[in-house]
Amino acid sequence: MTNLLIRPSTAADLPAITAIYQHAVLHGTGTFELEAPDEAEMAKRREAVLANGLPWLVAERGGQLLGYAYANVFRPRRAYRFCLEDSIYLHPDAQGQGVGKQLLVELMAQCEARGARQMLAVIGDSANAGSIGVHRSCGFEHTGVLKASGWKFGRWLDVVLMQRALGDGDSNAPAAD
Repeated sequence: MTNLLIRPSTAADLPAITAIYQHAVLHGTGTFELEAPDEAEMAKRREAVLANGLPWLVAERGGQLLGYAYANVFRPRRAYRFCLEDSIYLHPDAQGQGVGKQLLVELMAQCEARGARQMLAVIGDSANAGSIGVHRSCGFEHTGVLKASGWKFGRWLDVVLMQRALGDGDSNAPAAD
């Protein structure tokens, strides 16, 4: 994708980030949230990710924000500290153009540089072919399905679990413990 810039998010990106996520909540099954959070809530979520020393990236072209991606802790217990979960959301007009893949590739690189060893994708809706395909194209493997674990838009939705090793994965102990 030409002229696509992937960069760290800033507070100035919050209106566009909020709009993208609100659309996903109100119209999509990739998130199981039922009520769209406002900009103040999205700012809190972004700050929490950054406070953990983790990346929150945006993709933009020609000054228009096309999507965002971030990594967060998978679970709060210390034993999980080398395992992160990714989240990627795109403006509807940017879907199917490779933006999500470019965001995910950069997100994985930044997480690996921070010492992460595993990245998980917890994908809402087993029919979410776009997200499943992006993760598969980046080397994620299917690790499971949580059947009928969410109820949204009048139907049961599965959660698809995918996983990819980062760096040395589980081949040796982490450098910093």
